[in-house]
Amino acid sequence: MTNQHPNQNSKPNANRRIAIIGGGPGGLTLALILQRHGIESVIYEREPVESNRDHGGSLDIHEDSGQLALKEAGLLEAFQAIARYEGEDFLLVDKNGTTYRKEVAEGDKKGDRPEIDRGSLCELLLSDLDPSRIRYGFKLIEAISLEDGRHELRFENGHIDTVDLVVGADGAFSRIRSLLTESAIEYSGLSMVELNVEDAAKIYPDLYAYNGRGKMFALSDNKAILAQLNGDGRIKVYLSFRADRDWLDTNGIPLDQPAEAKRMLLNYFDDWDDKLKNYIRYAGDRIIPRRIYMLPVGLTWTSRQGITLIGDAAHLMSPFAGEGVNLAMLDASELALSLVRNEDLCEAVREYEKKMYGYSSQSAKDSDENLKLIFGDNAAEKLNELFDRLQQHA
Repeated sequence: MTNQHPNQNSKPNANRRIAIIGGGPGGLTLALILQRHGIESVIYEREPVESNRDHGGSLDIHEDSGQLALKEAGLLEAFQAIARYEGEDFLLVDKNGTTYRKEVAEGDKKGDRPEIDRGSLCELLLSDLDPSRIRYGFKLIEAISLEDGRHELRFENGHIDTVDLVVGADGAFSRIRSLLTESAIEYSGLSMVELNVEDAAKIYPDLYAYNGRGKMFALSDNKAILAQLNGDGRIKVYLSFRADRDWLDTNGIPLDQPAEAKRMLLNYFDDWDDKLKNYIRYAGDRIIPRRIYMLPVGLTWTSRQGITLIGDAAHLMSPFAGEGVNLAMLDASELALSLVRNEDLCEAVREYEKKMYGYSSQSAKDSDENLKLIFGDNAAEKLNELFDRLQQHA
């Protein structure tokens, strides 16, 4: 903890300048809950315009985290009206097409993890946020700690702001994180190639029927074909490989030549069931390489005045706990409510961070263990057994 400055800490929350770096779901949720409590904040987003629709696919929003945050933001009912409860369908198979698990959402029965596309979620959050609270085209270059506990933010466009609290909601490659910890992101050992099967129900009804209305996991040979139906009718596909960090650069697959790239990708799944290979055959021309990174499991740091992190900036993990966006929104809610409760800014940040470490470290541990299981031997069988155990203890 750095030296506290009584004048700074005693300033009423409503008069403090709070900057949020990053306009994803976490940053938007934080700004919106603060707005509801009459606390000013500004989001600095590096993209020139709202672009969340282009980042990520369908998200399952959990009852005990993401939905709690939406309730604090006053948007739970609006979310429930547009969420896809049928998106909870799940199919688990191995490379031969052997089915280990098939879950189908029941009619009007509403589960606790409905789906929504990332773009639709961000549009929902933006719909209630004062537009003056978000500034697009502000790429942070540097954040400088000042002696009085504030931070000076310098942006690529020349803008400079001095704030009482800066919140890093800027994701995996956060520029704020290094002010709090020397820990850096690590390559998880997993690389993906993202494909998209457009308008699947109309153009490829066979694949649509096979995939179902939610997710499909095909697991074998330390590889996976992971697919999810999005709200716009596309099936987003992730071909996933245990590989060295430089594999995406050295495998010789010409991602800018879709026909040849798909032919070569099919070779990696040559002995897989034909229905599974259709996820590659039917894909469009947009092919995106992705490396999966993570922060050390259980990462903590010494709390400092005027700065903290939420979401992937704080606890980046692989997607195999399904908690990424949910934790970002829960972080936002916990931090916002801590700022509402505490006039002392340092105490507000400490209280939030202590609580966040508890739930995020468990999710990071689960995510790491699930990654190892899903890309290990007999993965489909073992994942099915894990689901059975979880259901027995639910």
